[in-house]
Amino acid sequence: MLQLRTILNVADNTGAKKVSMIGMTKKGNRKYAYLGEVINVVVKEAIPYASVKNGEVHQAVIVRTRKEKRRADGSYIRFDDNACVILADKDVKDPKGTRIFGPIAKEIKDNGFNKIASLAEEIY
Repeated sequence: MLQLRTILNVADNTGAKKVSMIGMTKKGNRKYAYLGEVINVVVKEAIPYASVKNGEVHQAVIVRTRKEKRRADGSYIRFDDNACVILADKDVKDPKGTRIFGPIAKEIKDNGFNKIASLAEEIY
């Protein structure tokens, strides 16, 4: 469960290290975003000479949250950090980077982000 101005880690190799959530795509003024949802982010910290720069606005999908999420079978999934993957285009569900670091949730694949799921190290 993430809200406005939440700082997230970036789980891909685009060069961004930290981003801040500035809104939700096509959701009106909802207060919270959950695992597997597309959000708008602004880059707060990036490495030099990377494909993304400080201050750029991008869309990203949430792949890890610290707040637990209940699944249909009654189990819960929870991670150590809040993390996202920056998306390549507004309408395409493909990542901008070519590698995904760390584990991701199974809900990412269920929401249609198959490319992100196939690049990930582990899926929980």
